Amino acid sequence: MTFRNNPALEPRPRPGNIPPMDQQRTPPVLDMTPDGEFRDAPGLNPGAPPRPATTLDRVLGKVTGVALLVALAAGGLLLASLAILFVGLVLPVLIVAGAVGAATLWWRIRRLKRQGVPVRFVVVRR
Repeated sequence: MTFRNNPALEPRPRPGNIPPMDQQRTPPVLDMTPDGEFRDAPGLNPGAPPRPATTLDRVLGKVTGVALLVALAAGGLLLASLAILFVGLVLPVLIVAGAVGAATLWWRIRRLKRQGVPVRFVVVRR
């Protein structure tokens, strides 16, 4: 009796289910030497000393540093320009809101003076 194909233990997959993952999986390739050690991927040799830096390596390192500095400065300028843009968008709204508030106060004070009500401004100091 095989339990693998027993429908009582494991129902058939319905359409739309994810197919079993082992169908398309390829086994990993392990490259082993005769004495039982694994070989590294081509081009990697952890026991070898690092190769000395050449002039091109040094120049590329300096160019990379300068490029990162330029990118950082450009990011700072971008943030500053966005701040100026935001102030440029908010400033007209602030001016219009202040003008509307001032005109409203002026109108209410004018109306109260016509009615004979004394208008006083009180500053509270603590």
